[in-house]
Amino acid sequence: MSPRPPSGRAPVDRAPIDRALARAAARAGEPGGIRFTERQLYYELCRVLRPLHAGPRRIPYTLAPPVTYRRFTEALARTGRPPGLLPAPAPAAPVRTAGSDPSDLYDYGFPRLLVCQDRSVARMLIANDLHLEAACPVFAAEDLPLDPRLSAALDRAGDAVIHVLHDASPAGLACYRRVRDAHALPTRSMGLVPRHAGALHLTAGRAPGPLRGTLPEHLTAGLRPAERAWLASGRFSEVSAVNPARLLRAVIRTVRGTTGTRTPVRQHLRGLREAGFMTWPTP
Repeated sequence: MSPRPPSGRAPVDRAPIDRALARAAARAGEPGGIRFTERQLYYELCRVLRPLHAGPRRIPYTLAPPVTYRRFTEALARTGRPPGLLPAPAPAAPVRTAGSDPSDLYDYGFPRLLVCQDRSVARMLIANDLHLEAACPVFAAEDLPLDPRLSAALDRAGDAVIHVLHDASPAGLACYRRVRDAHALPTRSMGLVPRHAGALHLTAGRAPGPLRGTLPEHLTAGLRPAERAWLASGRFSEVSAVNPARLLRAVIRTVRGTTGTRTPVRQHLRGLREAGFMTWPTP
């Protein structure tokens, strides 16, 4: 008599997602060894498994995730951390007071500053030397309020601007509003907004039912009706859903306002400049 087959569900073939994760890690680090976060790796895996992001930009759409975050973390635990994957960021540090830091850094004027809604995104930009390449301090929204000496350095620049990088979500729009309302300096939203997510064909999530509905007018001012409807339906896209190289190009281009002169800091950033800067595409 032949042995009986084991009861229960059939075994799951984990090889395909493990191979896809290896390809995603290689893509996330291109060109030249870019450092990336765990969530950026997850979204790169989504692009590998469902490569519909390469459609024409004139047709805006977002994509549902083809794999859950849980399955991604299980695959990551099996395969190990790939080169370039950053550790989780440290929690926010207390604001330093005058005299606690002997550095003369604050004696200079800063023409721009970048605030990121997501601490892990801020960590990724710093790990890739964007703060040096763009001559722009990078902070997470959790780090606010700014050190008074940094505020004074921005004031000394004369025409300084605070840029805010946030998700295409109600929470992201609210983050921008909080930063803008807390500072007298000109504050600009870098995105994301829904039209960016649609043009880039990003993977988008959907909030639970109770969170859907009409959004406050003060959060959606300046958005198109279709964007408001997209947000009201519960959809959202994270900055982490943008390919790491594309994100670096877009942020550098925006904060500098120009491609500027070539002042390489690391080989992969030099490669990004040679590939050309990119602003967020719009349909």
